Amino acid sequence: VTLSNSDPLVGKDAFSQRKWDDRSIAVVKTSLLSRTIDDRDRARLLAAQEHHSGDWLHAPPITSVGLRLSDECIRIAVGLRLGSTLCEPHTCPCGTLVDARGTHGLSCRKSAGRHLQRHSLLNDIIWRSMGRAKIQSSKEPLGLARDDGKRPDGVSLIPWTLRKCVAWEVTVHNTFALLHVQSSAAFAGSAAAKAAALKREKYSGLEATHVFIPVAMETTGVLDKEALDFISDLGKRLSAATGDPRECAY
Repeated sequence: VTLSNSDPLVGKDAFSQRKWDDRSIAVVKTSLLSRTIDDRDRARLLAAQEHHSGDWLHAPPITSVGLRLSDECIRIAVGLRLGSTLCEPHTCPCGTLVDARGTHGLSCRKSAGRHLQRHSLLNDIIWRSMGRAKIQSSKEPLGLARDDGKRPDGVSLIPWTLRKCVAWEVTVHNTFALLHVQSSAAFAGSAAAKAAALKREKYSGLEATHVFIPVAMETTGVLDKEALDFISDLGKRLSAATGDPRECAY
């Protein structure tokens, strides 16, 4: 009651620890948001509150399936969510002045390994999960190219739903990029939502023959709803194929 500055709970709610905790947590959230000093701080806090943005904390650290994070990865991941100092201020090779929070590197076009770490590995996880779920698929399939030669990241070779195969395209956007930070400070997941809309428009020609899924994600771990539904569905199919209910967590 003291922490939430409200009247005591009554009835069945008075015997639920979660109900008591929720009221106190809501007060803390409001207090933190009211003390933010800029859009990046607010975007960071809103993203941290989103469902599944912190799922990486619950992943079992199993090296054999690629779930063990190095100390440096954990330092950066936690630091981004806490708004901590991650590096010394310096000038990026692209000419941009980087502050101590170091978020510029998440979207800099000259950032080494950015495409491999964020895009290719995520796409590889989906492709391998498809195979484990007994759904044959192909990366960057031939025959589905647009007029400009661009192809989706992958496509199933057997129907996914509605007698159509599924085609997907992975895209990851930086929550704190100048292009997104203002909208991210107003609504968590806005960068992922915009990215998904752009991908859907880009591959609109596929919708007549395929179920197209834009797997849009943000650097803070926020997933677009359509991507989350797709991953959840894939996780259920994995569990059905292997008999392990923990497949989606892996």
